[in-house]
Amino acid sequence: MKNPVKKPSWWEEFKTFAVKGNAMALAVGTIIGGAFSTITKSLTNDIIMPVVNIFLGGADFTQIKIRLPRMPWVEPTYELVVNEAGEEVSQLVENYLMVGNLLSAVINFLILAFVVFFLVKGLNKLTEMGKKKEEEAAAAEPPAPPAPSAEEVLLTEIRDLLKEK
Repeated sequence: MKNPVKKPSWWEEFKTFAVKGNAMALAVGTIIGGAFSTITKSLTNDIIMPVVNIFLGGADFTQIKIRLPRMPWVEPTYELVVNEAGEEVSQLVENYLMVGNLLSAVINFLILAFVVFFLVKGLNKLTEMGKKKEEEAAAAEPPAPPAPSAEEVLLTEIRDLLKEK
């Protein structure tokens, strides 16, 4: 007795799509990614990040950064900036890892990946439905009997002639 094949859950399908993929999925991802990039950025920056900021004490998520240490053998760099009084002052240039921007970009990517995944999943389902309809239509019509071969036609004529005698 055969074991029934367990259909993978949508998460398993998503992992397969994300890891293996194919040329069509890549093309669809590129097109949809370009089309939805502003929507996903807005969703992330205007809806998701404010909720996340509640848990971060109201900090601006995009301003989360880690200051990198200065190496003692490297001469510091200064830039001219204008202060509140309108005077130009020299300010030390700091080097930062912009962690908040990276996390925002990762969230944008995950949202976009889910949208593309479900779009491809829907297209695959439509394709399967079309194939099923074609199979049902082919199964509904009985196949026409095959035409007799030339040898069968000749034997039938001989039999009919013998019957007449």
